[in-house]
Formats: sequence, C-alpha cells, structure tokens
Amino acid sequence: MKKLLLSLALVAGLGLAANAQTKDPAMGGSKLGVGADFAFPMGDFGDVWNFGVGGSLNFQAPIANKLNFVGEAGYLSFTSKEFAGVTVSTGFVPLKAGVRYFLAENFYAQGQLGAAISTETNGGTAFLYAPSLGVEFPVADKMAIDFGARYEGWSKNGTSSFIGLRAALNFGL
Repeated sequence: MKKLLLSLALVAGLGLAANAQTKDPAMGGSKLGVGADFAFPMGDFGDVWNFGVGGSLNFQAPIANKLNFVGEAGYLSFTSKEFAGVTVSTGFVPLKAGVRYFLAENFYAQGQLGAAISTETNGGTAFLYAPSLGVEFPVADKMAIDFGARYEGWSKNGTSSFIGLRAALNFGL
C-alpha cells in the first residue's frame, strides 16, 4: 500500500514538474471529471473484503477564489476474501458533495459528505465522509489529469472504512 501511494505521489510530482509553467485553463470555471476508483478496505471492513473497484463522475464549480463546490456520483464493487472456497461481491453507489480548496496551483485538499447506497436487497444506506488530498495538472486546453487519495468512512451500525485512490480526466465546461 505504501509503495502504491509513493508511486502515485511520484507520478503526480513528475507531471507537475513537466507542466510547471502551464496554468490549468479550467481552473477558473466549471469542470466535469470522469475517473476510475480503487478502494483498499481497512480494519474490520478489511477482514472481510479484499478490494473495491469502480468509476465516478465528478462536477466542480467555483464558489470563491481557490474554492470549488464538488459533487460526485459513482459505483464501487467490493470483492470478498475467500471463505470456504467462495468469494462474493457487493456493490455501492456513493453520492457525495463537498468542497475542494486549492492549496497551491495544482494541489488540493477536499472534504465531502454523502451517502453510500447498497445495491443489495435490504442493504440500506450509510452516511459517508471522505477527506482527501490530490493533484490536478493540465495536459491539454481545458483538460486536466486528476489524482487523488482519500480516507473514506461509511457509518451504519459501526464504521466501514477504506483508503481510496482516484485517477480522473477533467474537462473544462
């Protein structure tokens, strides 16, 4: 896990160095992002589930200098650890809203709240919270690559949590 996070930071840092003189043309306006999500369960949640994969759509709109509103909807599918030779999977639809604050030109801190809706019958809905850090750097006119890492907790009769990674392509609107 540490190697994966270190690799993500290294790739993001190299991308920033390569694009240090280029401003993100979409920084001043709304953006739509399409991303791949990866989840690595922790604690009791990690005792049952191996990993999660999915995708998400992210919308950003500026509300103040360096501050964006963020709305996100996605899908995550978790695969269980093997028990008695059997593995299962389950799905969730996380819906989140929050803010993204740009600490520097391309680095941001983000906080979101929302709901994780189970796709299983009688699976229910959990309250979720997700603080994250990330980097967004331009690759073309009105287009940026976005890498983020987050801690995400789901509260419903206890807390299920995971470390989430997201790699996305953002388009300026």
